[in-house]
Amino acid sequence: MLSTRWLQKRRPYWARVDELVAQSEKSGIRVLNHHELRELAVLYRQTASDLSTVREDPSSQRLAQSLNQLLGRAHNCIYMGRRAQGSGIVTFYRDTFPQVFHETLPYTLAACAVFFALAAVGFVMAIVDPGFSRYFLGGAMMESIDKHQMWTHSVVSIKPLASSEIMTNNLSVSFATFAFGITAGVGTLWMLAFNGLLFGVVNAACWQVGMSGQLLSFVAPHGVLELPAIFIAGGGGFLIAKGLLFPGMLPRRTSLIREGGRAIRLALGIIPLLIVAGTIEGFVSPTDLAARWKYLLAAGLFGLLLLFVMRKTPREPQATSPVQPFPAS
Repeated sequence: MLSTRWLQKRRPYWARVDELVAQSEKSGIRVLNHHELRELAVLYRQTASDLSTVREDPSSQRLAQSLNQLLGRAHNCIYMGRRAQGSGIVTFYRDTFPQVFHETLPYTLAACAVFFALAAVGFVMAIVDPGFSRYFLGGAMMESIDKHQMWTHSVVSIKPLASSEIMTNNLSVSFATFAFGITAGVGTLWMLAFNGLLFGVVNAACWQVGMSGQLLSFVAPHGVLELPAIFIAGGGGFLIAKGLLFPGMLPRRTSLIREGGRAIRLALGIIPLLIVAGTIEGFVSPTDLAARWKYLLAAGLFGLLLLFVMRKTPREPQATSPVQPFPAS
């Protein structure tokens, strides 16, 4: 037999569940703020526990049926998800991505450091041993550089196709760098190191024949977006590795899910950067456009990128009186 005191303590919580569910049923789950969603989740679990207790009392079948219906409504609200809306995409890129970028900036900087450290190694090795450049870049590319010709002129004649292939390649490299974080970060390190080494060797080979200016004017317009995108993807890979290797007080699976969620937001956030970079690399970078205009474009794009990722974003409001699970008895 359920005690009157027990029922009196529970009924306000059941009423609160009904109130929150009614709000979401009327106007959609989006009307509930972050605190109310957490409150609903806590109360849902507690009400489910109460239903198990009520069912043990044969004289409380009507109450059990009422609670079962309430839980069914709450279940639909919690698990039906939120309808995809265009405004959600805008909110993600306007607020969510910059906020996650700020929170995970040390990991992005670590990826940047690995890339440029290996770029320096590649540059020095190519200067010390010219044969290393030919081995690393291949004969065809080195022959083009020896003739003081950029290897990118063929892109101009097939701009749309080249742009599409460049986008696909950039997306593949970036997402591989991100996804290889699941290898405890070894794969992410390898991708950053290899691409950094390649960057350094190409710069050294061009510098030795006096083509640094041509290379810089080619790389600058799209590189100011492409390289940061790769660094952010690398930071996402390091986040996954951190969740896997250093869970702290959390269970390893929970830690991996938590850090993986932030890493996925980073990976999704760089997609527009790579699309724009691929378009510029296919249509602008390899053309004969004056270098000063290419540098001006690069400066403008980099400035917009900084404004995008470094802007202050609103944070979720902190609950002033967080809901605590009520006692079991």
